[in-house]
Amino acid sequence: MKQVVIIGAGPAGLTAAFELIKHPEDYEVTVLEENDVVGGISRTVQYKGNRMDIGGHRFFSKDERVTEWWNNLMPMQGQPAFDDKKIGRQLDLNFLGPNPEKDDVVMLKRRRVSRIYYKRKFFDYPIKLSMNTILNMGVITTFRAGLSYAQSLIKKLPETSLENFYINRFGRVLYSMFFEGYTEKLWGRHPKNISADWGAQRVKGLSIIAILRDIWQKIVPTKHKHVETSLIEEFSYPKFGPGQLWELAAQKVKDAGGKVITGAKVVRLFQYQNMVSEVTYVKDGKEVVLPADIVISSMPIKDLVAGLNEVPQKIQDIAGGLPYRDFVTVGVLLKKLALKNETNLKTLNNIVPDCWIYVQDSGVKMGRIQIFNNWSPYLVAEPEQTVWVGLEYFCNEGDEFWQMSDEKWQQKGVAELLQMGVIESADDVLDYHVERVKKAYPAYFDTYEHMDQVVAYLNKIDNLYCVGRNGQHRYNNMDHSMATSFEAIKHILGRQHDKMAIWRVNTEKEYHEEKK
Repeated sequence: MKQVVIIGAGPAGLTAAFELIKHPEDYEVTVLEENDVVGGISRTVQYKGNRMDIGGHRFFSKDERVTEWWNNLMPMQGQPAFDDKKIGRQLDLNFLGPNPEKDDVVMLKRRRVSRIYYKRKFFDYPIKLSMNTILNMGVITTFRAGLSYAQSLIKKLPETSLENFYINRFGRVLYSMFFEGYTEKLWGRHPKNISADWGAQRVKGLSIIAILRDIWQKIVPTKHKHVETSLIEEFSYPKFGPGQLWELAAQKVKDAGGKVITGAKVVRLFQYQNMVSEVTYVKDGKEVVLPADIVISSMPIKDLVAGLNEVPQKIQDIAGGLPYRDFVTVGVLLKKLALKNETNLKTLNNIVPDCWIYVQDSGVKMGRIQIFNNWSPYLVAEPEQTVWVGLEYFCNEGDEFWQMSDEKWQQKGVAELLQMGVIESADDVLDYHVERVKKAYPAYFDTYEHMDQVVAYLNKIDNLYCVGRNGQHRYNNMDHSMATSFEAIKHILGRQHDKMAIWRVNTEKEYHEEKK
């Protein structure tokens, strides 16, 4: 029986473990997770009966393997139910399942609503050519945006930066309004200093042309409808947040005889003759050495290479210079929002229907606002009386923002909500909770341009498989992270022999959704 050590209990690691426990006669599986809870960035944080989805996770995929995997673990049954005569949670929206009030293991069907909040006005995300957009922008700005877009069609810029990537697809005016400031907020770098690879991966086929095509297909339905992932209108979501599904997956692994060890930080991997033979982790201050026949790693590549012995200096330097962006979410419990629901969508307490709101204004540091009530009313202890929001900030581990006290984070978040007109008074704040996430987003600058050399080196270690977002230093969504594990398992089982297939996941020309 082969000893398999899986580093990380996020979507990639748990997917790999779940697939390997189907072969108990061949593999003994141990999952090592540094944190005390499973799920990685897809975990759900609980605070006084309220739950926080770290980053927001829509369960939608064009990969049928992923959708089937989710549905088998947390089946969706019945038809959507909506009755505006009922009060409370049932008024909110479109539950899937025979009785969501009593059934805890159920997926909900959700409306996809995300908008841009810019100068106290709501714009559709992605930007649509609608009367609302024209009224918000004004006729002159709309004309300038149209002219700018026309120019981008005639004269394409070399895609040597993320800035040029966006300008080629939206024109300089829309880029400066809706992409430039937000991107710099997110990465802490101006788009002209970021590789176009990020846009190619995250935006892919999305452009003005794609938006026009989506509008046309809604007017004139076609047999083979093509929808960019950023334009989907609904998605599935676990009743108690994404962490619920990954906690269930971890329990299934343990029930089948696998081990999931939390609070276990991997510090060393010993390799000899292109094989990893041992993995050392620290738990409760003690080092433990595990023998390994196969290692599947979703830990950050920077940490993985630092923990390996006999790595060439050049590879160490590249991996050591790979950048990351860290993340802080300030959960704020409110009596109400000042924002009015001016859409035709019904919501509980008539709050705005957005799952999250992109904050484009450069005058505030806040990047997004999650409204947890709209992801699932079951994330909120009292959804009829309160609004539970997550204020998302991007920073670097160790900088002044990362080191701010929880109290200062709360003060900053509330001050910015007041500045933007999202709340009317600080008296509307009932409670708050702060979560910090290290290495949330692998970044595409600094030594990233030499990433191919690191990939080539790691692929030479025969029994090592790199999967997931940080495991590949690629800004994967949850479903793509899972797909990398599917490909790794196929290689382990001998069903494919091309190890690069693991790295080719999420490199297709079209397919992605906005940042999570």
